[in-house]
Amino acid sequence: MKGYIALGISIISEVFGTTMLKLSEGFTILFPSIGVIVGFGLAFYYLSLCLKTIPLSLAYAIWAGVGTALTALIGVLLWRDPFNIITLVGLLLVIGGVALLNASNSPEKVMKPSS
Repeated sequence: MKGYIALGISIISEVFGTTMLKLSEGFTILFPSIGVIVGFGLAFYYLSLCLKTIPLSLAYAIWAGVGTALTALIGVLLWRDPFNIITLVGLLLVIGGVALLNASNSPEKVMKPSS
């Protein structure tokens, strides 16, 4: 459970860092630029902590997928980024891919051959 808490903090930090990246205007505004460094620093620190208990492929898929979806949502809500059916399908495919990776990491039941 600790691994997933660390992963959640990592995702939130990454989305924060990405949002600050937009607000920094090419690192020309001081406080958002500091926010980029803090956000991504925390994101990678907590991602490294979660990797102690969560497989790399699963953790990174969740981190990237949820981060992408949340960042897209923030872009639509705050900066009026375009949102259409293609965007929706793309986000659903990302989320679906994460779900499939999660399912692939579940222990498979071994079938014993009948005697």
